[in-house]
Amino acid sequence: MPDFQLYNSLTREIEPFAPADGHTVRFYACGPTVYNPAHLGNFRTFLFEDLLRRVLRMRGWSVEQVMNLTDVDDKIIKRATEQHKTIRQVTDPVIVTFHADREYLRIQRAEHYPRATDFIPQMIDLVSRLEAKGVAYKAEDGSVYFAIDKFPGYGKLSQLDTREIRAGARVAQDDYAKENAQDFALWKAAKPEDEASEAVWDSPWGRGRPGWHLECSAMAMSILGETIDLHAGGIDLVFPHHDDEIAQSEAATGKPFARFWCHGEFLLTDGAKMAKRVGNVSNVSDLRANGVSAAALRHFMFSTHYRKQLNLSGEALEGSIEAVRRVGDFAERLERERGGTSALAEAAETLLVESTTAFGDDLNAPRAMGAMFEFITAANRELDKRGTDAEALARAREAFRQVNAVFDVIPERVVEDAALSRWVESQLAARTAARQRRDFAEADAVRKALEEKGIAIEDSPSGTRWKKVR
Repeated sequence: MPDFQLYNSLTREIEPFAPADGHTVRFYACGPTVYNPAHLGNFRTFLFEDLLRRVLRMRGWSVEQVMNLTDVDDKIIKRATEQHKTIRQVTDPVIVTFHADREYLRIQRAEHYPRATDFIPQMIDLVSRLEAKGVAYKAEDGSVYFAIDKFPGYGKLSQLDTREIRAGARVAQDDYAKENAQDFALWKAAKPEDEASEAVWDSPWGRGRPGWHLECSAMAMSILGETIDLHAGGIDLVFPHHDDEIAQSEAATGKPFARFWCHGEFLLTDGAKMAKRVGNVSNVSDLRANGVSAAALRHFMFSTHYRKQLNLSGEALEGSIEAVRRVGDFAERLERERGGTSALAEAAETLLVESTTAFGDDLNAPRAMGAMFEFITAANRELDKRGTDAEALARAREAFRQVNAVFDVIPERVVEDAALSRWVESQLAARTAARQRRDFAEADAVRKALEEKGIAIEDSPSGTRWKKVR
């Protein structure tokens, strides 16, 4: 198997990747800020990370993945204040929604979903370490800031021009603007609204709460260690969030924070970045209400490389709905057939080689998807020949299973139902017997019974085929 190659945002190069210990990938993925349900722009990132996770496991590695749940920040406190609630009352139901949406989209569960508020002691400890090293200071406003001029490598991920930074200028807010490249808050002094929403904790610097950037560093290092294999997120997090994570983590430990950084591009709606402020947001609940399956969205997302912007449109989703119907029809047929040909086995081997190569080339999902559809075309052609090679059929099923295990684009309706299959086959046998004795009324009754169960049948010179249509 060729090397697994990934684009490393830190070096701007595609490089061979493997876990440091050769066995387990320690993988941190920035998760949702849980004040609103995650939108499809967020889920493009989470689906890219799901693809990455599945490919890593396909390569034979174990994965220990952490996806944080940011449950304290300015937006959450603002929402809690508006609704006269505590932050916990705001975030708990949103976390439930997030997991429901994640499961609907068949995003594999990470090993850890830490809530920021459960790691306050670790965050306070990290700030204390930075203060002891002289790179953090308490300001007149009572908050503790990271002094970026004390960390020579600041901005190395975004390749920020540090000459433009106003040394000593401070940024207190969590909702960072792109031009803010100044000392950032590690620990924020409590305000009345923080107290009212129960977003405060005691610390050596007084009552307060963590800054947004601090949370991820503390959770990542507490669970995965001081140097992790892989850190992923959306492209919008490169600066300042990930630059600040690197600064505070490496200043504290003196070690590299993450060996690889991977970032997914934006999802666009009519050419504009999907964001709540422009009102073009679609949630998973919108998909479900409009009958768009998880399979269709997964196909849509994986048909474009994760490092390219992707435009969401009704036409594109319709194309993906049709594509997964084709995959579903093929999956049904593959389970139904009883034999194949040597050429079918060769097509299966080609699928495995081409898809593995594509996945290993910086997660080239579109190329792997193309290989799967080429296999479907070739396999259907061979299955039409009604071969009897059971081993070839088994190899085709296994190759298809392995590739679909990464994409997971089989529609929900295709989940194998052995009892239904046995019933359909018995009905078809009864219909064939009725036709042979010229009892056409009985044959029609069988067809009607099948149609009532959502089964369509098609007679051909080589026999009767069936498929589930609803």
